[in-house]
Amino acid sequence: MRASAVNSEMTERLGRRKVTVVGAGNVGATCAHVLAQRDYADVVLVDIKEGLPQGKALDINQMGAVLGYEPNVTGSNDYDATAGSDVVVITAGLPRSPGMSRDDLVKDNFAIMQSIAPNLVQYTPNAVVVPVANPLDAMSQALFKLTKFPRERIIGMAGVLDSARM
Repeated sequence: MRASAVNSEMTERLGRRKVTVVGAGNVGATCAHVLAQRDYADVVLVDIKEGLPQGKALDINQMGAVLGYEPNVTGSNDYDATAGSDVVVITAGLPRSPGMSRDDLVKDNFAIMQSIAPNLVQYTPNAVVVPVANPLDAMSQALFKLTKFPRERIIGMAGVLDSARM
């Protein structure tokens, strides 16, 4: 039995909530760390880069012994580990580079959302989805259209800059 299936089964039996973070870069790894440290839920960290989410999960799990928390963080390159997640936070996406227009960023990050959405539908059909990738308004709308989830389950999370623009 795969490790992700064992973790899923344990989570179900224990009745703990499960949060998936898609994207193991700086924002995703920080999000997973904060969730684990506060013991809100078991955490699954997913990324397309082989070994990256597994390494980040290992670091977060080992930090727990020193900082006094007992996380259950799993790193995976496959979405099967996300099955049954209550919340999916999407941090995956390219940052805006100098000289890059908002339209360029929409095109690139939309392609990433297109690759993520079918996995959300298949493995986490009842989850609340929290996109963080920019441009946030466009990515939230894209995920709403691509997943066909009810609008109240796609909740974009912005920072001060996006709030100021609004």
